[in-house]
Amino acid sequence: METGEGKNQTYITEFNLLGFEMFPQLQTLLFLLFLVIYIVTMAGNLLIVVLVVVDRHLHTPMYFFLGNLSCLETCYSSAILPRLLAGLLTGDRTISVSGCITQFYFFGVLVASECYLLSTMSYDRYLAICKPLHYTALMNGRFCLLLAAVSWMGGLMATTIVTCLISQLHFCGPNEIDHFLCDFTPLIKLSCTDTRLVKLVTFVISSIDTLPLFLLTLMSYICIISTILRIPSAAGRQKAFSTCSSHLIVVTIFYGTLIVVYVLPDTDSLRDLNKVFSLFYTVLTPLANPLIYSLRNKEVLEALRKLIHRYVACPAIQKE
Repeated sequence: METGEGKNQTYITEFNLLGFEMFPQLQTLLFLLFLVIYIVTMAGNLLIVVLVVVDRHLHTPMYFFLGNLSCLETCYSSAILPRLLAGLLTGDRTISVSGCITQFYFFGVLVASECYLLSTMSYDRYLAICKPLHYTALMNGRFCLLLAAVSWMGGLMATTIVTCLISQLHFCGPNEIDHFLCDFTPLIKLSCTDTRLVKLVTFVISSIDTLPLFLLTLMSYICIISTILRIPSAAGRQKAFSTCSSHLIVVTIFYGTLIVVYVLPDTDSLRDLNKVFSLFYTVLTPLANPLIYSLRNKEVLEALRKLIHRYVACPAIQKE
């Protein structure tokens, strides 16, 4: 292992991501499993982006934000899974300190941006169901672009501040990260310099940034469910709920596992459980998004049918 000299001590320059090495006999199986997940995730999310762009019937605020979410999930998976797959395939789990901090940066930006985007999508559904007469005027094209830009920039700024502080830390060993990615808590635990400022700033940013977004999402759905329950007809309630049920499932999976991961105490007995829950919001949520939104959404399925007919069926008929 390469080292760098400090004033009175030696600083490590690489980490060892332990990942799932507690299952040595399952490394090949895990590689194949995560490879399939990565391929399906990329294909599904990119397909949704293409459908939203090419089908004019999907040029609405709800599908504009869905396209942004799918684009984000594509980047999200690419920030985590390729490194995990390489470690499972080659057995080399080392990653440089700078590479680890870089992965944390992109991972953090995308998680924070997803919090913003999910809140934006819940607000969009709130206006559509609770304020239908004002929806078109309020959710115009310019406002949609502004909300999308704020979602991406909000995650970028919050994570940049934290990452700049982490990059000033020194790491003296041990160099083992008992996780499959470079997350905040494992990095901080390995630092041999004072981390109080980083922890304080991260806590403040999370309190100001992430907590209000979660509360906004929660309040939006409380209002939505309350409005739906007041609809007199069962058919009307079912139609209203169908417009937001897919998003509610995604929000529940994402925030539910995220809260468990960061609320559970970081103890040896719970570390493996923490990894399992981390898989849900880092790997399985990007996989589930296109499946949930496509299988439960008639408009997306119809757009897919037309796309297949236009680019697959029609050329085949013309050749005959």
